[in-house]
Amino acid sequence: MNLRDLQYLVALAELRHFGRAAEACFVSQPTLSTQIKKLEEELGVPLVERTPRKVLLTEVGRDIVLRARDVLGGVEQIRAVARRTLDPESGTVRLGIFPTLGPYLLPHALPRVRAAFPKLELLLVEEKTEAVLRLLREGRLDAGILALPLHEDSMHSEFLFEEPFLLAVSEEHPLARKQGLLKLRDLSNQNLLLLEDGHCLRDQALEVCHLAGASEHSGFRATSLETLRQMVAANVGITLLPVMAVKPPVAPVDGLHLIEFKGHPPSRRIAMVWRKSSAMDAFLQRLADVLRHLPAELLDAHLAATPMPACSGVGVPFRQDEKTL
Repeated sequence: MNLRDLQYLVALAELRHFGRAAEACFVSQPTLSTQIKKLEEELGVPLVERTPRKVLLTEVGRDIVLRARDVLGGVEQIRAVARRTLDPESGTVRLGIFPTLGPYLLPHALPRVRAAFPKLELLLVEEKTEAVLRLLREGRLDAGILALPLHEDSMHSEFLFEEPFLLAVSEEHPLARKQGLLKLRDLSNQNLLLLEDGHCLRDQALEVCHLAGASEHSGFRATSLETLRQMVAANVGITLLPVMAVKPPVAPVDGLHLIEFKGHPPSRRIAMVWRKSSAMDAFLQRLADVLRHLPAELLDAHLAATPMPACSGVGVPFRQDEKTL
């Protein structure tokens, strides 16, 4: 038994097709098939059920694949230790991040990472939270940037920052007049547009709904924040948006009104996560420290909120940057 045969088996388990698995492993299909057969003969048990249309793993095959992933992950950690012994800031880091954060954080974070670690190769994988955690457990990612809380005893979490939410409404919505005065209780009996299942932002928004006495807008679930923004601008409903999702370089949407909450706003807590057993722990601590020090204005909800017109009438809060006549 050798590592190459385990790599072939894991690829076959993931792709369920001999041809695609062979292509992923950069070998011919007959070569991969022959090596899998030899592995079965060596172990004395069938690992694969070969059917005309698809490949299925036997029960023992699935069990062995789980252990093979652990072995291959351990080997990769050994290689990482060796690389970082020679040069701690070189090598590759495979970083997972969820879709409602990645496109908005990375334009600000990546230049800082490149400046701090110019020789580092950062490979980014965008997946929903559960998929990032699964890839971390399997050793296929080195770290992830995820929202807290996480209930993973095998993972170390390093807090990075807290990101406030803004309420997004159309310009015609009655709550548009609550700029700077908005409280959670003002959302009572409101119906919010939310993302589809699997997005952690959906769970965070539902928690805010529960606290405020609001509910989900029935019959609609968006696949992305951009869809939510357009639906709100069209006056279909209202939603919560994390502040970085409305900061440049994100283009503004006509008709979208962003409202700051009074006092401490609802928010999400973001952390960098990796396996407690990771051989890269010391370096990942340093990487997390770079990601933690973002510009303060990037997380400032007040700067992102839609300014009220100068003559908007009674009830508009006075801003410190305004001058009295």
